[in-house]
Amino acid sequence: MNRRPPCAANASPLLEGRGIGKSFGGLAALAGVDVAVYPGDVVGLIGPNGSGKTTLFNCLTRLDGLDAGRIHFKGVDITDHQPFQVARMGMSRTFQNIRVYRKLTVIENMLLSRQWRGARWPGLLRPSRPEVTERADDLLEFVTLVEQRVDLAGSLSWGQQRLLEIGMALMSDPDLILLDEATSGVNPLLVDAIRDRIMTLNTTHGKTIVLIEHNIELVADLCSRVVVLDHGEKLADGEVGAVLDDPAVSEAYFGRRGLNG
Repeated sequence: MNRRPPCAANASPLLEGRGIGKSFGGLAALAGVDVAVYPGDVVGLIGPNGSGKTTLFNCLTRLDGLDAGRIHFKGVDITDHQPFQVARMGMSRTFQNIRVYRKLTVIENMLLSRQWRGARWPGLLRPSRPEVTERADDLLEFVTLVEQRVDLAGSLSWGQQRLLEIGMALMSDPDLILLDEATSGVNPLLVDAIRDRIMTLNTTHGKTIVLIEHNIELVADLCSRVVVLDHGEKLADGEVGAVLDDPAVSEAYFGRRGLNG
């Protein structure tokens, strides 16, 4: 992939967290983490299991409250925002554990997930406007699930459910997409499909993307920057090649898990 170059030092972050701290039962999951994501970035977030990656996603998207620090999105302090408010501002995400409505059809999942044009909960129970259904169908074609449109989501393979969740995250036409282990447990053919969709979202549609990923080859292929967490602290942050060659990163990450571990 021809990755976008890192943004200039004087560019304003699209998303910025400063001094993020989060503890559970007295155990620090994050300790003073700073992170900045710039428009057009594809940022990889890596680290050993339990290093705080998903907790950081939860804090950035406001699912988890902060014990310390502040978060800004599009120049607005969102520290005290609710997740739905952040979503309406243009931030969307997927989850480590896939969240689809397994007993609903693929198209019903797409329509229920929408926050497009600020749809509120009562509106989700009404028949969809034609333009919303058209958008859902366009996105199903994009994630290669248009032929499964009326299938139950629970009948899809694990990889197809990952693709469906990505499609659901795109229904609000977000500026920033956070993908939590989008290729975990996915067969190689669908990993390639997910990689291609992430490439297209960034290079063709201008989406800014942060991805938690254990597939280091995928990170090296897709990402312009990498942030490494270890024991809730930021260990490294920089250009992908330099970070992956850092001996401290190798010791903390590869030494415990191995490349595919």
